Amino acid sequence: MEHADVLIVGGGPAGSACAGALVAEGRDALVIDAAAFPRDKPCAGWITPEVVAELPMGLEEYAREHTLQPISRFRVGRIGGRGVDVDYARPVSYGIRREELDAELLHRSGARVRQGERVQRIRREGGQWELNDSYAAPVLVGAGGHFCPVARLLNGSAESSPVVVAREIEYRLQGAALERCRVDGGRPELDFCRDLEGYGWCFRKGDYLNVGLGRRNPRALGRHVAAFVEWLVGEGRLEPPPEKGWRGHAYRLRAGRPPRPVADGALLVGDAAGLAFSTSGEGILPAMQSGRLAARAILEAGGEYSEKRLRGYVRQLDAKLGLPPQRRGLPAPIARLAGAALLASPWFTRRVVLDGWFLHRNPLR
Repeated sequence: MEHADVLIVGGGPAGSACAGALVAEGRDALVIDAAAFPRDKPCAGWITPEVVAELPMGLEEYAREHTLQPISRFRVGRIGGRGVDVDYARPVSYGIRREELDAELLHRSGARVRQGERVQRIRREGGQWELNDSYAAPVLVGAGGHFCPVARLLNGSAESSPVVVAREIEYRLQGAALERCRVDGGRPELDFCRDLEGYGWCFRKGDYLNVGLGRRNPRALGRHVAAFVEWLVGEGRLEPPPEKGWRGHAYRLRAGRPPRPVADGALLVGDAAGLAFSTSGEGILPAMQSGRLAARAILEAGGEYSEKRLRGYVRQLDAKLGLPPQRRGLPAPIARLAGAALLASPWFTRRVVLDGWFLHRNPLR
């Protein structure tokens, strides 16, 4: 049996942030992930300045070996309608490739890592968590995303908060498409569904393009994705993407009644805790923040890892991310009319959608 101070299931941004914070304080953190890094990770790959502040390296250093696309312009609209162009005249976000970022973060965490090993058996014995009859520690952190086995153990399979389902593709651009990418300067396009239940994106970053669509309502997702791509192609803003390489994924929004994030000797972070922002679906920032908060809670517990002792983590999450909003949707016809009018407004698009929902600024400034 291999022992550690903390076992972390999942090596994404949440697991890496937690591991890095623990290692920095002299704790032995062991990260276990089913994939081998670098691994393909479906994600538009857009990081805000707040994420940049969480990174363990500077942007210039990161860009020397990895894709980093400055973003200063956006196009926002409604699928099938006209869009609004917003230019901030300076970078306000950056495009990255998740397979590169996640591998770099995991490496820089300094933790011990076991890759390519899926967690299939979890049990608690005498105050110790044991995984796959091979690893043991008094504390277990679930950082394995929406389907994290630790999250299933703590909360079962009941859906208590909204879940977004998405489908996307990321591929290398060539020829004229690559030249067009350079001309556009990586400007993301965000186009909301007519019923406001989700949005599609077309995001160029370096030599790569990411196209996808996510919705709260999983019904007919494929039809929505196909219609979005067909519309972009018909508008001349996208050449037909490859037929192979599309990936699906899901994540839970921080809204309604979120999953229970703590138990005796166990904590959930990132998508395993259902922390994606309800307005934008962004998950990287709350993942990294929750990972560090979980590490702080573990350190402050002083070796006594009862649920009561660890519940400070829940209070810290609420203070950092705000309380989960209770969603009250408009009737569909009203939502369609309101969405059409608001998304055609340059003021609303910039101050509310971009500044408020995606860039986390005060929308009224």
